[in-house]
Amino acid sequence: MSAVLEASGVSVVVGAATLLDHVDLRIMPGEMVAIVGPNGAGKSTLLRLLSADLRPTRGVVSLGGRSIASYTPSQLALRRAMLSQHVSVSFPFTVEEIVRMGRGSQSLAVSQALVDAAIGEVGLNDFRHRELPTLSGGEQQRAHFARVLVQLACGEALHGPGVLLLDEPTSSLDLKHQIALVEIARRRAQAGTAVVAVLHDLNLAVRFADRIVVLRDGHLKAEGTPVDTITADVIRGVFGIDVIVERTPDGTPFLLPQMMRQVDERG
Repeated sequence: MSAVLEASGVSVVVGAATLLDHVDLRIMPGEMVAIVGPNGAGKSTLLRLLSADLRPTRGVVSLGGRSIASYTPSQLALRRAMLSQHVSVSFPFTVEEIVRMGRGSQSLAVSQALVDAAIGEVGLNDFRHRELPTLSGGEQQRAHFARVLVQLACGEALHGPGVLLLDEPTSSLDLKHQIALVEIARRRAQAGTAVVAVLHDLNLAVRFADRIVVLRDGHLKAEGTPVDTITADVIRGVFGIDVIVERTPDGTPFLLPQMMRQVDERG
């Protein structure tokens, strides 16, 4: 099976700072990949490269077997959908109006069912006529997620399974809605969509990702299954903290962080 999205030797250099350094990554259809790492590791930079929001200083990003730079914005919008880390809306659009923005050029008659389904799936039926600025941060995040789901669905109706990119999608959500959002993403992956999410919560990443990519200082430090990548040694080396790694009854690892202490950078 061919990769639907691929980064080959990508680097991003801004002035004297190297944000990413020769990273290779292949994303397969139907795969859910979590990108983790400390602050400043290059996670959001990598996601922006994968979305074509940013161009690499060196290397190539390919979507569907061709350079992502060769797509027009309208072509890209039908093949990948991205939920950015920070989305600010100050105009008094309602939740439904925000979600409808995901339909692009699709007629309302065709897309309204998708809009209704997305609003229901994120649990905002009772808020659909509320103006977005009057909602909590978490409710606004869910509205934008619904918008992205509509964009994804409109594109997949024309071109088949696409790519869903999520940059810290759970940052404003309570525990219940964190789980709900990641489960929605998991259902898309099970239907063939490639899902890539930047996540800070390692236990959440472990529970739902097929593969975890660990970044530090712009370098790919580990890549593989949750069992292979989320180990005490990897966490100590990348985050500089000690953890106890336990297992759930089904064998899924979970982390218990220990008290902070200075860790030798050479360890």
